[in-house]
Amino acid sequence: MSALFAIDGLRAGYGGRDCLHGLSFTLAPGLFYGLIGPNGSGKTTLLDLMLANLKPQAGTVCFQGREVGRYPRRQLAREIALVPQEFAINFDFTVFEVVMMGRHPHIPRFASPSARDRDTVRQVLAELEISELANRLITELSGGEKQRVIVARALAQETPVLILDEATANLDIQHSLRIFQVLQRRCREQGATIIAAVHDLNFASAYCDLILLLHEGRLVTSGPPGEVLNAERLRQVFAVDCQSYQNPFSGRHQLAYRY
Repeated sequence: MSALFAIDGLRAGYGGRDCLHGLSFTLAPGLFYGLIGPNGSGKTTLLDLMLANLKPQAGTVCFQGREVGRYPRRQLAREIALVPQEFAINFDFTVFEVVMMGRHPHIPRFASPSARDRDTVRQVLAELEISELANRLITELSGGEKQRVIVARALAQETPVLILDEATANLDIQHSLRIFQVLQRRCREQGATIIAAVHDLNFASAYCDLILLLHEGRLVTSGPPGEVLNAERLRQVFAVDCQSYQNPFSGRHQLAYRY
């Protein structure tokens, strides 16, 4: 299978300080990837590079055989959608209008949204169970409601690749589960590639096909959850005592922590 992303010798940082040190790996299309690591391990920096929001100091980030920074922004927006870790919308747009922003890469310049664009927005709102928010102003929503709307905006973009930077970190368990189930269905049924920085290791293990573990700007290892999330490795990287086991309810590899 040809590489969707090819990362080679990647080094990058901010203000003269390196955050990533010589990363090299490839990602194949159609899989759900979990990006994990302690705070400051370089997860967000890596995602910024994959989105061409940051230029590498050395090495390359190629998307579909071409350096990602060489793509016109509008073209890249039809290929990759982002759910950021932080966002701010300070204008009185309705939720429907905010989610419609995800359709802009597909709408010709100076044109109005089509019936298909509006149907796509309604479908995504229903999929995330937030249809009742459609006419509410984004500035009137709670933080969790806003986060679900931003996820909906990215889904409405209908890109083959979706990148999420800890998109469910501040959501309750019900809504986090719903979002991950929708993402997994996009991956399984539509062949989408999901690349998600995930704070909760058990969520990563339950939903991701492959996991990439970062520590201090380096790729420690990658592979299936059962191989990456072992007690000794997590003790070294996260400094926590844990035990892995097969969850009898979900059937997935999970972790139990000792506090």
